[in-house]
Amino acid sequence: MAKLSIVVPCYNEEAALPLFYQEVCRVAGEMAPVEFEFLFVDDGSRDGTLPLLRQLAARDARVRFLSFSRNFGKEAGMLAGLQHAKGDFVALMDADLQDPPALLPELYRAVTEEGYDCAATCRTTRQGEPPIRSFFAKLFYKIINRISDADIVDGARDYRLMRRSVVDAILSLGEYNRFSKGIFGWVGFRTKWVPYENVERAAGETKWSFWKLLLYSLEGIVAFSTAPLAIASVLGALLCFGSAVAIVVVVCKTLLFGDPVGGWPSMMCVLLFFSGVQLFCTGILGQYLAKTYLETKRRPVYLVRETG
Repeated sequence: MAKLSIVVPCYNEEAALPLFYQEVCRVAGEMAPVEFEFLFVDDGSRDGTLPLLRQLAARDARVRFLSFSRNFGKEAGMLAGLQHAKGDFVALMDADLQDPPALLPELYRAVTEEGYDCAATCRTTRQGEPPIRSFFAKLFYKIINRISDADIVDGARDYRLMRRSVVDAILSLGEYNRFSKGIFGWVGFRTKWVPYENVERAAGETKWSFWKLLLYSLEGIVAFSTAPLAIASVLGALLCFGSAVAIVVVVCKTLLFGDPVGGWPSMMCVLLFFSGVQLFCTGILGQYLAKTYLETKRRPVYLVRETG
């Protein structure tokens, strides 16, 4: 009998967990005789998520949980779940029901009957999202697919079902700064994409603000592309060439017409422009140095406080 592990990272999901558990149990009943394991990863929640997980584990032998010592982020939660999952197949899901459990049978059939190594989901619409967030999300997918080798589908979710071989390949990438959407695309394997319309949260509030999503997108670009470094180098070369041309123009103008360069306003504009470019390029370099620094420290991605 095949065993399917459902990995569910949770952060302050007290309101949504009962609804999610009820729905995923209903779907599990329809997928008999598949054996299920529900592995919840409490990412340092501050509400009643952990006590609720204790209750679920006490009354349902299929439920296991890990609880972090503090909030380490969703990436750490997904990594911990993949590392501790025992199933022949592993599915990643969110607890807010934006990843519909009703799709699990279709994902499972794609992997077990259609010959795919992984079945992943992507949203066909972004209904309910603020327009500015949708615009920048689409822009991010266009940029990351042009400047990196990772194949990231527009609208891709973390919701996917994988064979054990795919999970092992993902876990073999031992990097500290993790961007799972890029990792999923980088490892390859035959993947079937299952589209669905966007679903609103069942309960609770989103933990992803626009600022957090922006920082997360920058993490992905730095993690899977060195294009920003190349852009900084090209920009520096172009500005050096432009500066050389400007110097020649100024010298010729002074020798021929005896008219030196204008006063301090133009000089200040040039200084501010070049200073801004230098700071911009230094910032790009600093991002890569920071990631290298964190990788070399070899700190654990997460710390477990309690298991059940």
